[in-house]
Amino acid sequence: MDMKIIKKEKRLCTCCMEEHEVKTVLVKDRATFKNLKVDYDASYLYCDAADELYMDGQQMQENDMRLKDAYRRAEGLLTSAEISGIRAKYGISQSDFCTLLGWGGKTITRYESHQVQDKAHDTILKKIDQDPEWFLSLLNNAKSNLSAESYQKYFDTATALYEKAQDSYMRKAIEAIYAGFQGNQIFHGNTELSLDKVVDVIRYFAASAQITDLYKVKLMKLMWYADALSYKNRGFAITGLIYQALPMGAVPVGHNSIIDLKDVPCEEVDMGETNAYHFSLKGAVAFPSLSDADKNILDAVICKLGKMTKKEIISFMHREKAYIETAPRDVIPFKYADTLQI
Repeated sequence: MDMKIIKKEKRLCTCCMEEHEVKTVLVKDRATFKNLKVDYDASYLYCDAADELYMDGQQMQENDMRLKDAYRRAEGLLTSAEISGIRAKYGISQSDFCTLLGWGGKTITRYESHQVQDKAHDTILKKIDQDPEWFLSLLNNAKSNLSAESYQKYFDTATALYEKAQDSYMRKAIEAIYAGFQGNQIFHGNTELSLDKVVDVIRYFAASAQITDLYKVKLMKLMWYADALSYKNRGFAITGLIYQALPMGAVPVGHNSIIDLKDVPCEEVDMGETNAYHFSLKGAVAFPSLSDADKNILDAVICKLGKMTKKEIISFMHREKAYIETAPRDVIPFKYADTLQI
């Protein structure tokens, strides 16, 4: 029998009723739960004298949970530990969590101990785990049913989680805008949107000593040239961004949200009557999402356009066939990349 010994101790063996070294072992078991056969690691006590496996009361409970968690994993449901982990994340008690969700008072206790949740409840728990903003909304609705101290504690924890998750919300919002364009490869340059690459491209430009006065208008043009040059040379863009023809040249769809993404080194500068957005990155930095070939494209763009002023790069962009042939505010197709001036 294939078993893994995890503990040995001298004790009364309730199998043979003699005192000797008893092993605690893990054994691969298979059982059927809700008409599904699942494999799981079961814990047993092993008696060498009788060459038999047996369980105590605690092991019976643990093995029941191991079986049910194996079933949960097979069905794509949260395990008991993952459910308790969600509670721990928000620092909320089992009973208050039920109050928040409008469930029976012992529902979470059962899910964390012996009962497998249905898919509807599982979906709700997963959303709570991923969406602290929704937790805050539910918390507000349940405020009258919670103590003031508990409410404030949960509110503070969820607010901190929400603030940390803002980049995730921002990314989802940008991805939602781009979802409608996915069927048109000529708009996104044969590349699915990668916000990791978008951020790294901005950081790469911001870190370059060869680029002067990198403000938002200039950055947007550099990004378009990088994607267009990549498409011209390799048949696909770097970032998957979609660009519109605005009065000062190419600008990515969702540009205002893009510059607010986490790790984008953007500083808002007071220019008197208006504010400007400056991009700068100092020190040793890494760009994990960019390949060497991507960096070669960016370096070519920097070499050609890095020293241009805002006025010069706008004028240069306005001479591109891609800009001339695209109606104002329309999406600029990548089919014009072959006529690129760089």
